[in-house]
Amino acid sequence: MSDGRTSRLYRTLVRDKKIAAFAGGFNDFPGNKYPSLFVFFSMPTPGHTPGEIRDSIHAEIERLRTQDISDDELAMIKARAKANLIRQLGDNQGLAFQFGEYQALFGDWRELFREVDRIDQVTKADIRRVADATFVESNRTVGIIESTEMAKAAPKESQ
Repeated sequence: MSDGRTSRLYRTLVRDKKIAAFAGGFNDFPGNKYPSLFVFFSMPTPGHTPGEIRDSIHAEIERLRTQDISDDELAMIKARAKANLIRQLGDNQGLAFQFGEYQALFGDWRELFREVDRIDQVTKADIRRVADATFVESNRTVGIIESTEMAKAAPKESQ
């Protein structure tokens, strides 16, 4: 939903609204120990504010909570999840890391090979249910990073 140029978040903020230079997100922040933590990020294009970006991200999250995604989006998300999983197994180091991670997280390294089946079983209703439970306002922290140099330069440019 928020990973890559074909993701819903990127398409809306960057391609359609043109209010952001990039937009994305990821889960497992700060690590797999807290799997329900998500990060969404973006950088406004000139003439657009961080508040405008924040509001657009919140609108996309709300849309995810209240509307089912399309069949095409679900297929794309599943394909990307499977490809990412398989890509991580592309060399001995990746394979060893994934075996160790699945053993630590699930107590059985064989769970790695069941992951594709679990991805296939995800439904639009599952996504909406989890989004509705996870993306509640009381769980939200918003951070805005602004350049002090850019802030100092802005008034000079307008004079």
